[in-house]
Amino acid sequence: MTTSEHPLVQLARMSVESFVLQGEVPAPPEDPCEEMRGRAGVFVSLHCPDGLRGCIGTIDPVCDSVAEEVIANAISAATRDPRFSPVTPDELADLQISVDVLTEPEPVASIAELDPKTYGVIVECGGRRGVLLPDLDGVDDAESQVAIALRKAWIRPHERYQMYRFRVLRYH
Repeated sequence: MTTSEHPLVQLARMSVESFVLQGEVPAPPEDPCEEMRGRAGVFVSLHCPDGLRGCIGTIDPVCDSVAEEVIANAISAATRDPRFSPVTPDELADLQISVDVLTEPEPVASIAELDPKTYGVIVECGGRRGVLLPDLDGVDDAESQVAIALRKAWIRPHERYQMYRFRVLRYH
């Protein structure tokens, strides 16, 4: 943990380390900073020198506070992302962590209302839902952003689907 990290990132790092090293889920801080108090969807992304190592999040909050959401999603990103094996103790020192706190999603009528540098996107069809965070490397236009989110949700482009956009407050 570095002192230059935002408290949300420090909490995510402490949660990953506590769980990977001791199998323990830490309690939320007794005196949380302002950003930890409300309720919001939260994504925690883990990167290693080779690239993405895990990313798990919630679009809608499921916990009582952002702090609890960060703890749960940090542990899940480290241990339950189906694309990766669980993080090992040897990897902890090299992990870079970011925490994205989502704003309330708002419906959009067309792709013209999206900007992948500014907004994340949610696509929804029936019970299938795909999400892509904003400002990701290699996602330079709204068409690509929506196409990736559709693939993640197993929604075919010709199916009728709803789109929503959201902003994030990204902490490193």
